Amino acid sequence: MSAQPLLVAGVDSSTQSTKVEIRRLDDGAVVAQASAPHPGTTPPRSEQDPAAWLQAFQTAWAEVGAPTVAAISIAGQQHGMVALDADGQVLRPAKLWNDTESAPDAGWLRKQLADGAAGWAQAVGSVPTASFTATKLSWLHRSEPEQWARLAHVLLPHDWLTGQLARSFTTDRGDASGTGYWSPATGEYRWDLLSIIDRERDWTDVVPRVADPLEVVGTWQGAKVACGTGDNMGAALGLGISTGRAVVSLGTSGTAFTVADAPTADATGAVAGFADATGRFLPLVCTLNATKVLNATARLLAVDRAGFDALALAAPPGSGGLVLLPYLDGERTPNLPSATGVLAGIRSDVSREQLARAAVEGVVCGMLDALDALRAHAPVTSVVLTGGGARSAAVRQVFADLCGLPVAVATADEAVATGACVQAAAVASGVTHHEVIDRWGLGDSTEVATSGGDPAATAATAAAVRNAYAATRDAQYPPA
Repeated sequence: MSAQPLLVAGVDSSTQSTKVEIRRLDDGAVVAQASAPHPGTTPPRSEQDPAAWLQAFQTAWAEVGAPTVAAISIAGQQHGMVALDADGQVLRPAKLWNDTESAPDAGWLRKQLADGAAGWAQAVGSVPTASFTATKLSWLHRSEPEQWARLAHVLLPHDWLTGQLARSFTTDRGDASGTGYWSPATGEYRWDLLSIIDRERDWTDVVPRVADPLEVVGTWQGAKVACGTGDNMGAALGLGISTGRAVVSLGTSGTAFTVADAPTADATGAVAGFADATGRFLPLVCTLNATKVLNATARLLAVDRAGFDALALAAPPGSGGLVLLPYLDGERTPNLPSATGVLAGIRSDVSREQLARAAVEGVVCGMLDALDALRAHAPVTSVVLTGGGARSAAVRQVFADLCGLPVAVATADEAVATGACVQAAAVASGVTHHEVIDRWGLGDSTEVATSGGDPAATAATAAAVRNAYAATRDAQYPPA
């Protein structure tokens, strides 16, 4: 009787749910997948009890059959603040990445360095916005002094979940690079920046140790526990991306990122100079509004997603002059935490098709703005779409028509969970992440053709759509 193949587990703990993916260690074949939801949140206050993440993990783990695995890794939503007391107990609900209550703190922190935003970019690769953990710590210090007095440790969501399994107090370089107080360039915490928040506190025991990319940080039910990482870093592994290829991920939020060999620093704050999970770097641009805009518009039109796609594709490019600025719940890029959506160019003969098309074009133009910012700091020669929004036929077509670069759709269903599986397989096998990616054949995608046969006409139409969007954006929120 042949021995059963060894298995590994990857966990994606996102804002919406926890997903568990089980793969064979030898060839990466998917054995089982399951997910369980998290409580919903709505900015400006977006908080969750970390216990809900653990409960969701346990539910999803049971659904995949609670298998025996050689290793497990967790990739989680970035930036969230999990505040713990001296006994390791959670002090309050975790403030998530899309919580914008710390926007005033972000502005205050930027002013504390002599060079302002440029100084922050040089120090930690990123300029603090309301998403970053540093701003949430400042908010806690300012808003809840009683809890601040009890604060002993601060973790990111994936750190906390990893600690629940491995009894560890660690993070990884990828997720640490999204805090606003760890430098990808030096690989060290910036104690001087933490002291801006509270000069009386000894921070050395408050933040977790940054584990090496291939480090085993503990064991759980006999399985090796990898250090884990942030969700975007996990997606980069799961998609097997290489230099020159950018990922545009369309979930509740949108991200555009690529891998780079050197750290980046963007003084405008548009590009976050993150580290990746392997030892390289991951410049990234994030928007707060992606599929939520499409879902809200579909709800107003009383159609399902298939019906929404049909409506959007039935309207001509440019939506008959209708432009939707998709900043429904504030925005991170551009940094407009208090912004709302804008519908411009509406006339009495407006159609359902035009509204659906305007929503798609608004989301796509917002992501192309993000991609433009990314291309100013890293080479991009092609784009791969992923996330729930990439399943939309309308989004795929409009993106290909407006982008001006080769566009493909990733075949991976759950890139973040797959990336966590890659991490788990690497520590289980004692090999590099890239060896696992090659062995499993990750990175497949399907090309999306443009809808027009004439490249010049397609380019001219794309320019017209993007120019109309830019004019609406700049009129509503003039550039600084």
